[in-house]
Amino acid sequence: MQSGLTVVLDVGKTLTKLSLWGPSGVVVVRESRPNQRVDAGRYAALDVEGVEAWVASVLKEFARQGRISRIVPVGHGAAFAVLRRGALACPPPDYEEPPPQAIGQAYDQARDAFALTGSPRLPNGLNFGVQLAWLQALHPDLLDDDAVIVTWPQYWAWVFSGVAASEVTSLGCHSDLWRPIEGRASELAQARGWASRLAPLRRAGEVLGVVRPSWAERTGLPADTEVHVGLHDSNAALLAARGFVEIADHESTVLSTGTWFVGMRSAADRSTVDLGALPEARDCLVNVDAYGAPIPSARFMGGREVELLSGIDTRRIDIKPDQPLLLAAADEVVRAGARVLPTMTRGVGPFPNGHGRWIAMPTDPVERRSAVCLYLAMTAHASLGLIGARERIVVEGRFAEAQVFVRALASLRPADAIYVSNAEHDVSYGALRLLDPERRPLSSLTRVKPLEVDLRDYAQQWEREAQRIEAAA
Repeated sequence: MQSGLTVVLDVGKTLTKLSLWGPSGVVVVRESRPNQRVDAGRYAALDVEGVEAWVASVLKEFARQGRISRIVPVGHGAAFAVLRRGALACPPPDYEEPPPQAIGQAYDQARDAFALTGSPRLPNGLNFGVQLAWLQALHPDLLDDDAVIVTWPQYWAWVFSGVAASEVTSLGCHSDLWRPIEGRASELAQARGWASRLAPLRRAGEVLGVVRPSWAERTGLPADTEVHVGLHDSNAALLAARGFVEIADHESTVLSTGTWFVGMRSAADRSTVDLGALPEARDCLVNVDAYGAPIPSARFMGGREVELLSGIDTRRIDIKPDQPLLLAAADEVVRAGARVLPTMTRGVGPFPNGHGRWIAMPTDPVERRSAVCLYLAMTAHASLGLIGARERIVVEGRFAEAQVFVRALASLRPADAIYVSNAEHDVSYGALRLLDPERRPLSSLTRVKPLEVDLRDYAQQWEREAQRIEAAA
């Protein structure tokens, strides 16, 4: 049996994943589970009970593989939990739940300026400050007594260890609660009393403690298994990409793909980062990396749009056996002018006001999926342009294997080197590099070749239509 094993828990929006890693940086086993929304009475909530039960059962299996030394939690943004008297005070809200209009309007008047926080005002509960405002309206005594606010990855660290913490990559993810340039809580967070209720700020790689005795007994984990603070998932993907020599210490952008497509630019000269220059209304924002540096970012809900457009399992966009068929279909898609106009998930992305729709939708399912991949590429290209991405771009995550998507992106950005990383070097690998920054990937990035199809006229027509629709909204 191996020793020195590391568990990474990745609680994303769509999937919860557990991976077990050997000391050499090779994955031993991975498991995943679809997430669900649960009914919390007056709002939809994240399924903490379901996730915890599944995690416990999988960890029990992992513990039979060898001696586990540490656990690192990773989680999606715009989520948090409130703890009171050593327990969860109420179910954590799901950020896709819209707050009452009156609460949203009052909240908008109190927010700090975008140029100070890098948090744009986003729909539904995507600013977790508005979730807090709503919860306080529902439960006026929510933050009384010993209440503590923990960010989402750190909630899971608390579940394992019993130690509450908060951390900058989650606070800096469009929360409205953090000023990344100043490295402090926002005026809104201070005025509402939220800043004083945030759990103590800890570095992402720090050890909070060891697993609770109840978890050791429940799963068979060693009693001295260390629990680390953890970090936001897109920032873990950024750490993973920075391990490659092509990216480290260079002007580069990581495009993390999943439910969300998030482009994060590491500027060669950080003094050039100007929060106020980012177009707030086009889903640009500032993330904060694990070391506190501001990261200009842009995003759209790519994985969700694939689901809406295809009505099928999104893996069919990127599974290897389908790639030759999808590539072959791209020529006919472009010739016929079959395309998707943005945006299928209104309110987010570079064209947030667009009414997404098909133009000349193919009847052939392969051509339809190929057209969806082209749509992803053009939307990603637009998002990356908004943050000044250039020179080196790494695509990672679920859709890095979607050849039409990544090769179309290379066609659209001929002056840049587009790379993909394999599945071994994803969010969970970034969590490993958090603990060992000198760790280098065991394989190299793969540079992407442009499509053989000429996309210039097709892409220009799409962009003109997208801009026209956005302007008319």
